[in-house]
Formats: sequence, C-alpha cells, structure tokens
Amino acid sequence: MIKKLFLFLAITAVLPTGCTMIPKYTRPEAPIPAEWPRGPAYKETPSTQGAKVATDLQWREFFAGEQLQAIIATALKNNRDLRVAALNVERARALYRIQRAEFLPTLETGVTATKQHVRISGSTGLVTLEEYGVNLGFSSWELDFFGRIRSLGKRALEEYLATEQARRSAQILLVSEIANAYLTLAADRENLKLAQSTLESQQAAYNLIRRRFEVGLAHELDLRQVQTRVDAARVDVARYTELAAQDNNALNLLAGSTVPADLLPEVLSVVAPLPDVAPGTSSEVLLRRPDILQAENLLKAANANIGAARAAFFPRISLTSAIGSASGDLSGLFKSGSFVWNYAPQIVLPIFDARTWPALRVTKVDKEIAVAQYEKAIQVAFREVADALARRGTMGDQMEAQQSLLDATSKTYRLSNMRYQKGIDIYLNVLDAQRSLYSAQQGLIAIRLTKLANQVRLYAVLGGGGDSSTAP
Repeated sequence: MIKKLFLFLAITAVLPTGCTMIPKYTRPEAPIPAEWPRGPAYKETPSTQGAKVATDLQWREFFAGEQLQAIIATALKNNRDLRVAALNVERARALYRIQRAEFLPTLETGVTATKQHVRISGSTGLVTLEEYGVNLGFSSWELDFFGRIRSLGKRALEEYLATEQARRSAQILLVSEIANAYLTLAADRENLKLAQSTLESQQAAYNLIRRRFEVGLAHELDLRQVQTRVDAARVDVARYTELAAQDNNALNLLAGSTVPADLLPEVLSVVAPLPDVAPGTSSEVLLRRPDILQAENLLKAANANIGAARAAFFPRISLTSAIGSASGDLSGLFKSGSFVWNYAPQIVLPIFDARTWPALRVTKVDKEIAVAQYEKAIQVAFREVADALARRGTMGDQMEAQQSLLDATSKTYRLSNMRYQKGIDIYLNVLDAQRSLYSAQQGLIAIRLTKLANQVRLYAVLGGGGDSSTAP
C-alpha cells in the first residue's frame, strides 16, 4: 500500500505540467504610423544620420561630462524615488515566489499526545486511555489539472516583470531630470553673470553721465534713463541669484544628497556637448521603451488571469496525506508495528456559483482595459518622440537666427554709443540698443538650453538611460 501511495504522489507531481486555459496571447498592433512624421519641422541634419539608437547608448556615453556623470551616479545610488521603485521590484519578486510555491505541497509535522479518563461500555469503573503519535504529511495540496495555479503564477510573473520595467522607467526619468536640472542651473548661472556684467557696465555709464550732468554737459533726462537700466539690472541680478539657488536645491533633492560645489556647472557655454541620437527608421523602436514593456507585461498578466477564471468552472482536486507512528504507550512510539498512514483525496465539483460567470467577465474586461492602456502608452510615446524631433528639426534655424540677431544688436549698440559720445545722437537710442543687446544675449542662452534639453528629452523618450543589465 505504501508503494502505491508513493507511486500516486509521483504521478500527481508530474500532472500539474499539463494543460492551461490561458488564452493565446497575441500582441496588439501598434496604433501609430510605421514611419516618423515628415515635413518642414522634421528635416534631418547630416550630424544625425550616423547617430546611435538611444537604447544602444548607455547614459555614461551620452552624458560625457565627468561632473554630470558623477551627479547622475550619486542620484542612482541615493534617490529615494528610485529606491522605492527598486523595493517594489523586490516586493513583486517575493509575491511571485509565494504564488509559485503553491505548485508544491506544504509539508508539516505534528506531535500529539492525548490522555482521557473515560467509562467504557461493559466495564466497571473508569479507564484511562493514552495515545501518542508523530506524523509527517501535507494537507489540502491542490493538484493543478486545469491550470488554475499556473495561470495565477503566470499573472504574478508578468506583474513582477512589469515592476522591473517600472524601475527602468523611473531610472530614465531620474537621469533626464538630473540632466535638465544641471543644464537649467548652468543657464541661470550664465544669466546671472550676464546680469552682473550688465549691471557693472550700466553703473559705469551712470557714473559717467552723472559727472557730465553735474558740470552741465548732460541732461537730467539722460541721467534718469540710465538709472532705470541700472535698477533693472539690479532686479535681474537678484532674480537670477534666487533661481540659481533654487536650481541647486532641486539638484540636491534629485541627487538624494548635497552635490559638492566642484561638480556644479559654472555657465552653460562650457557644458560638454551632447551627441545626437537617431530615432531609427521605424517607430517600432518604441516597443523597447520600458513603460511600453510594462504596459505589455500588465496586459499579459490580465490575459493569464482569464485562464484562472476559466479554471474555476472545472473540478478542484486536492490531496491530504500523512505517514507517522502511533502508540498507546510513549515508550512504544517508534517500535515495530506502530507505523500508520492516511490518504484522503478530495474532488470539489462546482455545480452552481452565481459569481463564476461575472468573475470571468471581469477578467475579460480587465484585459480589454489593459489593451487600451497599452495602445495609449504607444500613442503617447509616439507623440513625445515626434515633438522632440520637430523641435530638433527647427533648433538649427532658431540658433542661427538668434546668433545673427545678437551680432546685429551688438553692432547697433556699439555704433549708438559712439554716436552719443560724439554728440550726434541722444542717449535714449543707446539705452534701446543696450536693452536689445541684453535681450538677444538672454535669448541665445535660452535657445542653447532648449537645444540641450531637447537632446536629453529625445534620448529619454526613445528609451535611453535605463539600465537593462539587471532585467530579470
């Protein structure tokens, strides 16, 4: 009998690898064009035709500056949001292991000892009965003939993989935010230096005109007009001082610790240039983005959940069994002849359960929702890349036009100043030229920042910056 029991256990251990009722998964077609948008805003530049694909370019290759690399490395180690994302991966892994463990029986051992003082029919007086036992076995081990446990295990696996993709998405977002905060700080520091330089030049002009006014060689109007420019420059110095401090605070928060002063950028113009990245010849490259992979994992999890709901319509077979030793005397517990065993299979056949069909319908609706979310993730990704490509296609013209404007206003300011010094022009024209020059200089800094930020944006929305080396 014992041999038959072990033979049955061996057979039932193999049977759970059989059928499953999970619907065959087919990836939905991407609801986006196969090619990237074309038009005047999307013109290609020669420098991008031989560029690498973003997902093949590690963040240390893309961000070549040593200072920025050090800050990103610190953030990847200390940022709390990324740490929570990593802990969510660990939690999902543990939940998956719990679900996977349901394939195996839970072995338990028990020691019992009973002593009763009872009356036995046909005897006079009371009798003391003793019984001692030790057993090893398992209870309610479900034999997964119809794939219910496998379906739940598949769902837990896909949810675990989705959390890993969420961690990669969080890393991509963190890397891009660090880069943008770094570039914004560099731009505001350059604007601060420009405002300080403008304040110094305007203060010198104010001092010169005040002396000329005091000796009667200049009008009071000229003095008051140049004073307005001095005060405006003072306002800008205070404003950019505040912005630079706030940028520094934001960078410290993202890094998870105080960034050393020697790692902070001085001005935007000395920041290492960023390489161009190619979007690829087809929009299919978006399917490698972590957020889209996460949406697909959740779709697969919803698909697997249908298999578990379908299996609820079929019988559930469980097994309870134990072997051990029993004796009426403690000293004879392990002697020959005390061996005992029990074996109790159970089959539960559902006849009527009003919740079964609605539960199956819920799982099918959940899958439809997951499909819609997956398709929406692809559409959002396509829009993000298209916007970044449109900006990249027009940044060259903007930069060229802004540089030409800066050169023209610089010459205008120099000529206006010379004409005023020779007494053939009023000082108001000098102030207008200086105001235009200052605005053009600020505009050039803003366009440089926009260009660099868009390069970071394009790298991120194409899936660059995520560490796939630890993917499960």
